[in-house]
Amino acid sequence: MSSVQVPDAPVVLSTASVYPEKTPAAFEIAAKLGYDGIEVLVSTDPVSQDVDMLRRLSDYHGVPILAVHSPCLIFTQWVWGRDPWGKLVKSKDMAEALGARTIVVHPAFRWQREYAREFETGIQRMQEETDVVFAVENMYPVRMRDREVVPYAPSWNPIERDYPDVTLDLSHSAMSHSDGLEMAKQLGDRLSHVHLADGTGTQNFDEHLIPGRGTQPCADVLEHLATTGYSSQIVLEVNTRKAADSETRHLELAEALAFTRLHFAGVRTDPADDGGREGRERATLLRKLPPRTFAVSAEGTVDRRA
Repeated sequence: MSSVQVPDAPVVLSTASVYPEKTPAAFEIAAKLGYDGIEVLVSTDPVSQDVDMLRRLSDYHGVPILAVHSPCLIFTQWVWGRDPWGKLVKSKDMAEALGARTIVVHPAFRWQREYAREFETGIQRMQEETDVVFAVENMYPVRMRDREVVPYAPSWNPIERDYPDVTLDLSHSAMSHSDGLEMAKQLGDRLSHVHLADGTGTQNFDEHLIPGRGTQPCADVLEHLATTGYSSQIVLEVNTRKAADSETRHLELAEALAFTRLHFAGVRTDPADDGGREGRERATLLRKLPPRTFAVSAEGTVDRRA
Protein backbone atom coordinates (compact mmCIF):
# COMPACT_ATOMS: atom_id res chain seq x y z
CA MET A 1 0.00 0.00 0.00
CA SER A 2 1.13 3.56 -0.68
CA SER A 3 -0.33 7.02 -0.29
CA VAL A 4 0.46 10.46 -1.60
CA GLN A 5 1.87 12.79 1.04
CA VAL A 6 1.74 16.53 0.41
CA PRO A 7 4.14 18.46 2.66
CA ASP A 8 3.10 21.57 4.56
CA ALA A 9 5.65 23.89 2.92
CA PRO A 10 3.91 27.03 1.60
CA VAL A 11 3.87 27.87 -2.11
CA VAL A 12 4.60 31.59 -2.33
CA LEU A 13 4.39 34.26 -5.04
CA SER A 14 7.24 36.73 -5.48
CA THR A 15 6.20 40.30 -6.19
CA ALA A 16 8.81 40.19 -8.97
CA SER A 17 6.53 37.76 -10.83
CA VAL A 18 3.95 40.44 -11.67
CA TYR A 19 6.35 43.00 -13.16
CA PRO A 20 5.69 45.47 -14.83
CA GLU A 21 2.63 45.61 -12.57
CA LYS A 22 3.30 47.00 -9.11
CA THR A 23 3.58 45.35 -5.72
CA PRO A 24 -0.16 45.62 -4.82
CA ALA A 25 -1.05 43.51 -7.88
CA ALA A 26 0.96 40.60 -6.49
CA PHE A 27 -1.17 40.48 -3.34
CA GLU A 28 -4.39 40.58 -5.37
CA ILE A 29 -3.23 37.81 -7.72
CA ALA A 30 -1.88 35.64 -4.90
CA ALA A 31 -5.23 35.86 -3.10
CA LYS A 32 -7.29 35.08 -6.21
CA LEU A 33 -5.19 32.12 -7.34
CA GLY A 34 -4.65 30.56 -3.92
CA TYR A 35 -0.97 31.12 -3.22
CA ASP A 36 0.00 30.64 0.42
CA GLY A 37 1.95 33.86 0.81
CA ILE A 38 4.08 36.61 -0.70
CA GLU A 39 7.80 37.23 -1.03
CA VAL A 40 8.41 40.97 -1.28
CA LEU A 41 11.22 41.96 -3.62
CA VAL A 42 12.34 45.33 -2.26
CA SER A 43 12.67 47.41 -5.41
CA THR A 44 12.26 50.93 -6.75
CA ASP A 45 8.49 50.58 -6.25
CA PRO A 46 7.84 52.73 -3.13
CA VAL A 47 5.19 50.29 -1.86
CA SER A 48 7.79 47.50 -1.69
CA GLN A 49 9.78 49.62 0.77
CA ASP A 50 6.85 50.70 2.96
CA VAL A 51 6.24 48.41 5.95
CA ASP A 52 2.90 49.99 6.86
CA MET A 53 1.54 49.75 3.31
CA LEU A 54 2.73 46.15 2.96
CA ARG A 55 1.05 45.22 6.23
CA ARG A 56 -2.21 46.79 5.06
CA LEU A 57 -2.05 44.91 1.73
CA SER A 58 -1.36 41.67 3.55
CA ASP A 59 -4.26 42.18 5.96
CA TYR A 60 -6.70 43.31 3.26
CA HIS A 61 -6.05 40.35 0.93
CA GLY A 62 -5.49 37.81 3.70
CA VAL A 63 -2.10 36.83 2.26
CA PRO A 64 0.86 36.66 4.69
CA ILE A 65 4.27 38.05 3.84
CA LEU A 66 6.61 35.11 4.33
CA ALA A 67 9.88 36.39 2.85
CA VAL A 68 11.74 39.59 1.99
CA HIS A 69 14.19 39.77 -0.91
CA SER A 70 16.84 42.30 0.01
CA PRO A 71 17.56 45.00 -2.63
CA CYS A 72 20.86 43.52 -3.78
CA LEU A 73 20.28 43.41 -7.55
CA ILE A 74 21.95 45.67 -10.08
CA PHE A 75 18.76 47.66 -10.69
CA THR A 76 18.13 48.11 -6.94
CA GLN A 77 21.63 49.28 -6.02
CA TRP A 78 20.32 52.74 -5.05
CA VAL A 79 17.42 51.45 -2.95
CA TRP A 80 17.94 52.07 0.79
CA GLY A 81 21.30 53.73 0.20
CA ARG A 82 24.59 52.31 -1.03
CA ASP A 83 25.79 50.56 2.12
CA PRO A 84 25.13 46.82 1.56
CA TRP A 85 25.14 46.02 5.27
CA GLY A 86 22.64 48.81 5.84
CA LYS A 87 20.36 47.21 3.25
CA LEU A 88 20.50 43.91 5.13
CA VAL A 89 19.73 45.61 8.45
CA LYS A 90 16.68 47.29 6.91
CA SER A 91 15.64 43.98 5.33
CA LYS A 92 15.88 42.33 8.74
CA ASP A 93 13.84 45.10 10.36
CA MET A 94 11.18 44.77 7.65
CA ALA A 95 11.02 40.99 7.94
CA GLU A 96 10.68 41.13 11.72
CA ALA A 97 7.99 43.82 11.53
CA LEU A 98 5.95 41.86 8.99
CA GLY A 99 6.46 38.40 10.49
CA ALA A 100 8.41 37.11 7.49
CA ARG A 101 10.53 34.02 8.02
CA THR A 102 13.28 34.52 5.44
CA ILE A 103 15.52 37.19 3.92
CA VAL A 104 16.89 36.34 0.48
CA VAL A 105 20.31 37.82 -0.16
CA HIS A 106 22.74 37.61 -3.07
CA PRO A 107 26.48 37.21 -2.55
CA ALA A 108 28.47 40.41 -2.93
CA PHE A 109 29.55 41.80 -6.28
CA ARG A 110 33.29 41.65 -6.84
CA TRP A 111 33.58 45.44 -6.98
CA GLN A 112 32.14 45.62 -3.44
CA ARG A 113 35.54 44.55 -2.15
CA GLU A 114 35.19 45.21 1.56
CA TYR A 115 31.65 43.81 1.63
CA ALA A 116 32.79 40.72 -0.30
CA ARG A 117 35.72 40.16 2.04
CA GLU A 118 33.48 40.21 5.11
CA PHE A 119 30.35 38.74 3.54
CA GLU A 120 30.50 35.19 4.86
CA THR A 121 31.37 36.07 8.45
CA GLY A 122 29.03 39.06 8.36
CA ILE A 123 26.05 36.95 7.36
CA GLN A 124 26.80 34.53 10.18
CA ARG A 125 27.09 37.41 12.66
CA MET A 126 23.77 38.92 11.56
CA GLN A 127 22.10 35.54 11.75
CA GLU A 128 22.99 35.33 15.44
CA GLU A 129 21.03 38.54 16.07
CA THR A 130 17.64 37.41 14.74
CA ASP A 131 15.33 34.44 14.27
CA VAL A 132 14.76 35.47 10.66
CA VAL A 133 16.80 33.30 8.29
CA PHE A 134 19.33 34.86 5.89
CA ALA A 135 19.28 32.51 2.87
CA VAL A 136 22.13 33.20 0.43
CA GLU A 137 21.12 32.59 -3.18
CA ASN A 138 23.04 30.66 -5.82
CA MET A 139 24.06 32.94 -8.69
CA TYR A 140 26.01 32.29 -11.91
CA PRO A 141 29.02 33.26 -14.02
CA VAL A 142 28.52 35.42 -17.12
CA ARG A 143 29.86 34.17 -20.44
CA MET A 144 31.33 36.78 -22.76
CA ARG A 145 32.48 35.39 -26.09
CA ASP A 146 35.15 32.86 -25.18
CA ARG A 147 35.53 34.07 -21.58
CA GLU A 148 33.68 33.34 -18.36
CA VAL A 149 33.38 36.23 -15.91
CA VAL A 150 32.27 35.71 -12.31
CA PRO A 151 30.77 38.96 -10.96
CA TYR A 152 30.19 37.58 -7.45
CA ALA A 153 32.46 37.07 -4.45
CA PRO A 154 33.43 35.09 -2.52
CA SER A 155 31.64 32.71 -4.94
CA TRP A 156 28.49 32.44 -7.03
CA ASN A 157 28.08 28.85 -5.77
CA PRO A 158 26.87 28.54 -2.14
CA ILE A 159 27.76 24.85 -2.07
CA GLU A 160 31.41 25.94 -1.86
CA ARG A 161 30.77 28.14 1.19
CA ASP A 162 29.67 27.64 4.81
CA TYR A 163 26.38 29.54 4.72
CA PRO A 164 23.99 27.83 7.14
CA ASP A 165 20.99 28.66 4.93
CA VAL A 166 20.77 28.76 1.15
CA THR A 167 18.23 29.77 -1.51
CA LEU A 168 18.26 27.52 -4.58
CA ASP A 169 17.14 29.30 -7.76
CA LEU A 170 16.59 26.98 -10.73
CA SER A 171 16.76 29.74 -13.33
CA HIS A 172 20.19 30.58 -11.93
CA SER A 173 21.25 26.92 -12.05
CA ALA A 174 20.36 26.99 -15.75
CA MET A 175 22.60 30.03 -16.22
CA SER A 176 25.51 28.35 -14.43
CA HIS A 177 24.93 25.07 -16.31
CA SER A 178 24.55 23.32 -12.96
CA ASP A 179 22.42 20.31 -12.09
CA GLY A 180 19.66 21.81 -9.93
CA LEU A 181 18.60 18.46 -8.51
CA GLU A 182 22.15 17.56 -7.55
CA MET A 183 22.58 20.99 -5.92
CA ALA A 184 19.43 20.40 -3.86
CA LYS A 185 20.77 17.02 -2.74
CA GLN A 186 24.21 18.40 -1.86
CA LEU A 187 22.75 21.29 0.13
CA GLY A 188 20.69 18.93 2.27
CA ASP A 189 19.44 20.66 5.41
CA ARG A 190 21.11 23.92 4.38
CA LEU A 191 18.46 24.32 1.65
CA SER A 192 15.95 26.56 3.39
CA HIS A 193 14.38 28.49 0.49
CA VAL A 194 13.62 27.70 -3.16
CA HIS A 195 13.03 30.06 -6.08
CA LEU A 196 11.13 27.91 -8.53
CA ALA A 197 11.52 28.96 -12.15
CA ASP A 198 12.74 27.34 -15.33
CA GLY A 199 15.45 28.15 -17.84
CA THR A 200 17.30 26.76 -20.82
CA GLY A 201 20.83 27.99 -20.20
CA THR A 202 21.28 28.48 -23.93
CA GLN A 203 21.63 32.24 -23.84
CA ASN A 204 23.29 34.75 -21.57
CA PHE A 205 19.97 35.71 -19.99
CA ASP A 206 18.41 34.85 -16.64
CA GLU A 207 15.08 33.67 -18.05
CA HIS A 208 12.89 32.78 -15.04
CA LEU A 209 10.47 30.82 -17.20
CA ILE A 210 7.25 29.23 -15.97
CA PRO A 211 8.20 25.80 -14.53
CA GLY A 212 7.93 23.14 -17.21
CA ARG A 213 8.76 25.48 -20.09
CA GLY A 214 12.53 25.09 -19.92
CA THR A 215 15.04 22.31 -19.43
CA GLN A 216 15.55 22.41 -15.67
CA PRO A 217 14.52 19.47 -13.45
CA CYS A 218 11.75 21.48 -11.75
CA ALA A 219 9.46 18.47 -11.29
CA ASP A 220 12.30 16.27 -10.03
CA VAL A 221 13.42 18.91 -7.53
CA LEU A 222 9.87 19.29 -6.20
CA GLU A 223 9.46 15.53 -5.82
CA HIS A 224 12.86 15.33 -4.10
CA LEU A 225 11.84 18.05 -1.65
CA ALA A 226 8.55 16.32 -0.95
CA THR A 227 10.15 12.96 -0.25
CA THR A 228 12.87 14.41 1.99
CA GLY A 229 10.55 16.33 4.31
CA TYR A 230 11.25 19.86 3.06
CA SER A 231 9.13 22.27 5.12
CA SER A 232 10.41 25.71 4.11
CA GLN A 233 9.12 27.94 1.32
CA ILE A 234 8.79 27.36 -2.42
CA VAL A 235 8.61 30.72 -4.16
CA LEU A 236 7.45 31.21 -7.75
CA GLU A 237 9.84 33.85 -9.03
CA VAL A 238 8.98 33.90 -12.72
CA ASN A 239 9.07 36.37 -15.58
CA THR A 240 5.66 37.43 -16.93
CA ARG A 241 6.69 40.80 -18.33
CA LYS A 242 5.82 39.72 -21.89
CA ALA A 243 2.25 38.82 -20.95
CA ALA A 244 -0.15 40.67 -23.24
CA ASP A 245 -2.47 41.73 -20.42
CA SER A 246 -3.42 41.04 -16.80
CA GLU A 247 -5.59 38.04 -17.70
CA THR A 248 -2.68 36.41 -19.51
CA ARG A 249 -0.43 37.10 -16.53
CA HIS A 250 -3.01 35.50 -14.22
CA LEU A 251 -3.09 32.48 -16.53
CA GLU A 252 0.68 32.06 -16.44
CA LEU A 253 0.82 32.37 -12.66
CA ALA A 254 -2.06 29.89 -12.35
CA GLU A 255 -0.08 27.47 -14.52
CA ALA A 256 3.00 27.94 -12.34
CA LEU A 257 1.00 27.26 -9.19
CA ALA A 258 -0.70 24.20 -10.68
CA PHE A 259 2.65 22.75 -11.78
CA THR A 260 4.05 23.19 -8.29
CA ARG A 261 1.06 21.72 -6.50
CA LEU A 262 1.05 18.72 -8.87
CA HIS A 263 4.69 17.79 -8.40
CA PHE A 264 5.24 18.77 -4.78
CA ALA A 265 3.99 15.48 -3.42
CA GLY A 266 5.78 12.32 -2.36
CA VAL A 267 4.63 8.75 -2.29
CA ARG A 268 4.78 7.21 1.16
CA THR A 269 5.17 3.50 0.61
CA ASP A 270 4.61 0.63 3.05
CA PRO A 271 7.95 -1.16 3.56
CA ALA A 272 6.17 -4.44 2.81
CA ASP A 273 5.20 -3.18 -0.63
CA ASP A 274 7.06 -4.29 -3.75
CA GLY A 275 10.16 -2.11 -3.35
CA GLY A 276 8.25 1.12 -3.86
CA ARG A 277 6.81 0.01 -7.21
CA GLU A 278 3.79 2.32 -6.91
CA GLY A 279 6.08 5.27 -6.18
CA ARG A 280 8.12 4.60 -9.30
CA GLU A 281 4.96 4.21 -11.36
CA ARG A 282 3.65 7.57 -10.09
CA ALA A 283 6.90 9.32 -10.91
CA THR A 284 6.79 7.88 -14.44
CA LEU A 285 3.16 8.92 -14.83
CA LEU A 286 3.86 12.51 -13.77
CA ARG A 287 6.55 12.87 -16.42
CA LYS A 288 4.17 11.57 -19.12
CA LEU A 289 1.26 13.87 -18.29
CA PRO A 290 0.20 16.03 -21.26
CA PRO A 291 0.48 19.83 -21.04
CA ARG A 292 -2.29 21.45 -19.02
CA THR A 293 -4.08 24.66 -19.95
CA PHE A 294 -6.13 26.94 -17.72
CA ALA A 295 -8.48 29.86 -18.17
CA VAL A 296 -8.66 32.65 -15.60
CA SER A 297 -11.73 34.86 -15.43
CA ALA A 298 -11.69 38.53 -14.54
CA GLU A 299 -12.87 37.51 -11.05
CA GLY A 300 -9.85 35.25 -10.62
CA THR A 301 -11.63 31.91 -11.08
CA VAL A 302 -9.33 29.26 -12.54
CA ASP A 303 -10.87 26.70 -14.90
CA ARG A 304 -8.93 23.72 -16.16
CA ARG A 305 -9.44 23.35 -19.91
CA ALA A 306 -7.27 20.29 -20.67
